[in-house]
Amino acid sequence: MFEFGFGGIALVVVALVAASFRILREYERGVVFMLGRFWKIKGPGLVVVIPGVQQMVRVDLRTVVLDVPTQDVISRDNVSVKVNAVVYLRVIDPQKAIIEVENFLNATSQLAQTTLRAVLGKHELDEMLAERERLNLDIQQALDTQTDAWGIKVANVEIKHVDIDESMVRAIAKQAEAERERRAKIIHAEGELQASEKLLQAAQILAQQPEAMQLRYLQTLAGIAGDKSNTIVFPVPGNFMDLLSRQKPPGSGA
Repeated sequence: MFEFGFGGIALVVVALVAASFRILREYERGVVFMLGRFWKIKGPGLVVVIPGVQQMVRVDLRTVVLDVPTQDVISRDNVSVKVNAVVYLRVIDPQKAIIEVENFLNATSQLAQTTLRAVLGKHELDEMLAERERLNLDIQQALDTQTDAWGIKVANVEIKHVDIDESMVRAIAKQAEAERERRAKIIHAEGELQASEKLLQAAQILAQQPEAMQLRYLQTLAGIAGDKSNTIVFPVPGNFMDLLSRQKPPGSGA
């Protein structure tokens, strides 16, 4: 009877000693409490925890990818869109992550949802579609500021999808088409303006050189001489014949 009791006690002692040893991986830390009060952070490696007196909570220090569910967002220009995102975070202070908040992952997820709606609601739809990188940074900074008290570092936030109604898609397409037509008209008008300026410069040069004007008449006549299908009346200046007579070589007939 005595031997059985001694053997039982020995088994209990061995079990308690075995239970007091914990192994923490390189990316894990243990938040140890002594009789309910915080004692210290332990790990990684072999850790001794006194059963019944000390309790340890494991904390993973690796980056966690947190998917933010789709949120209904009203933009500043009153457009309803559905937006979802992904948050990259990690624990930098295990003590705060366990003591300051009940479930830091759930708390960060809820905070990310409200922050996503609050930040995007300050911007118009065009900004959501064209300036996504800046919006990602704004959300990340807002989240990181609030989760700092929990010992959580929000490293990055990425908006994955911005879904809009089909009617709004058609309206955006019409707007883009109208913008392209406006740019085409502006380019055409600028071309006409440049052409008119060049024509004005040419007219001023020809007005200063009468011989250049006569040469231009001759070039035009040569250009249309091959077309025999139409009768063309070409105005000839009054001094044109005098100019030709002056250009005759010596010794030629009258």
